[in-house]
Parts: sequence; C-alpha cells; structure tokens
Amino acid sequence: MRRSDRPEDAERLRALRQSAPDVAERLFIATLRLRIPKTIWTGPFSAAHPGIRLEALNRTEVGRNASVSDYWISGAQAGEWTREIEGYPDVLRVEGLAEVGDGCLYRITYREPPVLGLYRKLRLPVQFPLRIQGGYLAWEVVARRAEFDRVLQHAREHSDDVSVVSVRRRPLRSHLPMLTDAQQQLLTSAMAAGYFAVPRGITLTDLAKRLGRSKSSVSESIAIIERKLLETALRAADSPR
Repeated sequence: MRRSDRPEDAERLRALRQSAPDVAERLFIATLRLRIPKTIWTGPFSAAHPGIRLEALNRTEVGRNASVSDYWISGAQAGEWTREIEGYPDVLRVEGLAEVGDGCLYRITYREPPVLGLYRKLRLPVQFPLRIQGGYLAWEVVARRAEFDRVLQHAREHSDDVSVVSVRRRPLRSHLPMLTDAQQQLLTSAMAAGYFAVPRGITLTDLAKRLGRSKSSVSESIAIIERKLLETALRAADSPR
C-alpha cells in the first residue's frame, strides 16, 4: 500500500464529505504532509540536511514558468548555502540577503513546479509560509471540495508519501475572518507567551526563537492574523442589528 493511501486519510475525508450536504459551498481547510519530489530543489536539499528548517515566505512570478521566493533557512552563516542550492537543475539564481534570527534569508529564483500551474488554473492562493524539513513539506490547502480533490490527486500523483494531517470545513462566506490551523496555533502560543499583553511579556525575537521559526515569518504571520481579526470586527460592527 502506498503511504498516500492510508486508511485513516480515506476515513477522514469520507466522513467530511458525507457530513456536508452543502459541500459545494464549503471550504476544505486541510494540512497535508508530503515528501517533496526530487525534481524540486527543496526536496533533495532538505533531505541532505535533515537538521535544518526552511520556510518559503512568499512568491512572485518573474517570467514564463519562473518564480522568485524568499526562503528563511535555519543555521549557517549568510550565503553559506548559495553554491549548493545553485547546483540544483531547477534553480536559476540565488542571493544571500541577510542573517535573520538563528538563520539566513535567501532570495531564490526557480523554475515553477507543476503544482503552481494547477493552483493558477484553479485560481487558488498559496498559503504561506510553507515549512520544509527533512525532505517533507507541511502544505496547507484552502479550497472548495472539487478544488481540494484536484490538489490532493496531484499531490498523490507526484509524491510517493502523502498524508492528510488535519481537515476542517467552513461555509465559504466565513473564509476571510477564519484563522487557519497554523494561524490559530500561533495566536494561542503568542497569547500564552504574553506577546499581546500590556506591557508586552515577550519580544518578537524571543517568541520566534521559542517557536523555532524565523522572526520575519512570525512577524508576517501575526500581521495577517491581526488583519483577519480586524476585518471580522469591522464586519460585525457594520452588520444590521
């Protein structure tokens, strides 16, 4: 049995679909864990260095089938991984930008993997940050049922190890104010650490170290959380009573 065909995954998805009569109008919010194909540089690179962590923070298209992303990579000095990353066939350019926290920030231009073409066709946004370690990617998907099924099918066709870590559903209208699992976990951890206390009980730098993440990634994620919560509050204030 392929590890992507785990019985618990099938049961989780079956229960989710059977319990949603209006499933076409609902979003699936799922976290997948998959082995990155060897044709994508982050797979063999992170597998060769299982102790380091990578976070893809963003993505911008820069040409036909090419994108550029900022990656935070734990450990090592600025630029230390440049030559090794440049050696992968799908990598077009590598810039070591700066040391950030206990790692370094790199700007990497690369040939797009096929999944980005699928996301573009389905008009789905990629959920950042993407976390990578030991050859595996934690991939959060926010999509309607049909779109989710396409993404899951694609993952199983291109990876020999795919598992559904968690899956939730929500009405489509509640998507904007809703926090993803990762955002909810970050908010809970930040509140418990005293980040939102007055006066603040922990600095952003120390919070990032405690969570084992880059400072820039935590800062960007908290900003998104705060925006979502503010949008929710404003909509509630504007709604008829």
